[in-house]
Amino acid sequence: MIVTTPEIDTATGHVADMYAGDLREDGIVFAHTRAMAVNPEAHQAFEALIRAIVPSIGLRNYELATLGAARAIGSQHCLLAHGRKSLRAGLLDEDQLAALVRDEPGSGLDEADRAVLEFAEKVSTAAAGMTDDDTLRLREVGFTDRQIVDLTLAAAARNFFSRALQALAVPVDEVPGLSPALSSALRDARPDEVARDASGG
Repeated sequence: MIVTTPEIDTATGHVADMYAGDLREDGIVFAHTRAMAVNPEAHQAFEALIRAIVPSIGLRNYELATLGAARAIGSQHCLLAHGRKSLRAGLLDEDQLAALVRDEPGSGLDEADRAVLEFAEKVSTAAAGMTDDDTLRLREVGFTDRQIVDLTLAAAARNFFSRALQALAVPVDEVPGLSPALSSALRDARPDEVARDASGG
């Protein structure tokens, strides 16, 4: 990453809050936090968008949409960060996360969970080819119109954030609190296979 990021010692305002959150949780400031701190107003706007999305769909569905989108585009930053968030919140355990990112049986996901993952993956890889059949699938497993819109926004928002980090060549840091096996699984998710499945190829 060639972008010069704000220094920890001189950070103020929202940047200082961003850095303090990382330091409080893990004792380091992650590279992706530093990158987003270059435009703190944009980061605040992103946080406001997420706060507007989560209440209708709940944290579990938000994280599933996030992980599905991150897996589809091969975002190691977001798979690691949100894998750990899902663990800490008790939404998924390590075995479930590993099975989820590898698209293996035994992840303990129900029909609605899988519908969210598949929808988020398709948003991330083949959005131009999506039809009412895709959103109808979400309705069939019990989601309301507001929830369908917010699941779509969650997946699209993850593309915005993840692709920005990828485009800036932001280094992928080790994320504390993950076993070596799970960390490896999250880093090694295969976006090429997901893309073929989502597009029907």
